[in-house]
Amino acid sequence: MSGNENAASKQSVMDDLYAESAHLHINTGEETIHAKRMGGYWRNIKWLSAATWIIFFIGPYFQWGERQAVLFDIPNRQFHILGVTILPQDFWMLSLTLLFLALLLAVATALAGRVYCGFFCFQTVWTDVFTWLEEKLEGKPAKRRKLDKSSLNLTKVRTKVTKHLIWLVISVLTGISFVAWFYDVFDLWRDLFTLQASTVAYGTIALFTAGTYVLAGYMREQACFWLCPYARIQGVMIDKTTVVPSYDFHRGEPRGRIKKGQSEEERTTGDCIDCKQCIAVCPTGVDIRHGQQEGCIMCALCIDACDEVMVKIDRPKGLIRYESYDSLEANKKPQPLYKRPRVWVYIAIMSLALVGIAYGLTSLAPLELKAIHERQPLFVLQSDGSIQNKYTLKVLNKMTMDIAVTISAKGPEGLVMVDEDLVTTARHGKVTPRTVFIRVPKPLLTAETAPITFTVRGEYDNEMLEGSRESVFIGPKL
Repeated sequence: MSGNENAASKQSVMDDLYAESAHLHINTGEETIHAKRMGGYWRNIKWLSAATWIIFFIGPYFQWGERQAVLFDIPNRQFHILGVTILPQDFWMLSLTLLFLALLLAVATALAGRVYCGFFCFQTVWTDVFTWLEEKLEGKPAKRRKLDKSSLNLTKVRTKVTKHLIWLVISVLTGISFVAWFYDVFDLWRDLFTLQASTVAYGTIALFTAGTYVLAGYMREQACFWLCPYARIQGVMIDKTTVVPSYDFHRGEPRGRIKKGQSEEERTTGDCIDCKQCIAVCPTGVDIRHGQQEGCIMCALCIDACDEVMVKIDRPKGLIRYESYDSLEANKKPQPLYKRPRVWVYIAIMSLALVGIAYGLTSLAPLELKAIHERQPLFVLQSDGSIQNKYTLKVLNKMTMDIAVTISAKGPEGLVMVDEDLVTTARHGKVTPRTVFIRVPKPLLTAETAPITFTVRGEYDNEMLEGSRESVFIGPKL
């Protein structure tokens, strides 16, 4: 291709871009944003990240043995995660997990800005899916804007009704999928169709259906602007060392359109040709060239848009790129992450949380025992001269089936437990209490108090389970 033909082709591309950007302006909520969709590296990353939400819909259908693999059974106060059952006594592990996730979110924000908002947030993902469907049914942004402003006719009604019906189906499935994590999924579907589900289940599904439909279908970017608290606190989590989508003003300014017939040698402007494609693709309608703003969710789609334009006009990519403002202002390479002290602080705290979670999961005892000594009276003198103490033992069975258990005691010489051979049925997922009496001949007591250990044993799936608890045997003053 000759130089003149190349220049003419480049000018044609620019004319199309400028014509497309003529209507663009920063939106503050007075109209619906119809963002342009285009492919690219960050768009692909965004779709891959969004794909992790598939587990939200299909996760409840996985089975583990005779029950749902992951089930948060709130009425029975049991959390089943694969082969592990977590009861209220072990909720400290869930607290550590929440701490870890909160720190992970803080670390991600401090290092790379609102990447959660841009790539993982359910509001962002659902809105992206809704607008993708909207484009498939109504066309490109210009056609959608034209359709919105057109008078009511059969074509418009058919298109709009189809779109909203699909949105409603997705919203209903979202509500059902959420409830399915707390309600056996197959029982849920059966109860929904036979109208036997609880009011709480129907109410939760209705709430999530309405929330998904309104937030992802109508409010879209306005939810990020006005409803999301994370958008408000990001300012205290981001500083000049944070790597965020940034406009390289050293290279881009002064902005200027490509003039017809102008050669590169004659150009007096920067690389930014003011095509506004970075605004066109932004789901919140902000102009990244003005620096970081509250509306920027850091989805990096502006990077894809700018890189595509740079390729078309034969200029280097990276006019908009992930970069820290420290590096941009100094016009130098960013400091590596491993040289930042706070990175190591975050890693240390997160590692401790992970160690705690791992310890908790590996040390979960299927049988636990608690011993409560009777306080009134502390001991009773029997007619045969022995000293008797009364205890309430509470057996916690974390398995999914009832287990027959026996309780034994070990302590001072001559110790006898009344009904030692009595078998107790420990109810699954519950605390089973049992009252026991311990007797020790008074002459064999060498101190006012003596340590005593209770042990509970049971068999489950050909495996012997055991739990123990220490207490104290109390006698009269010697």
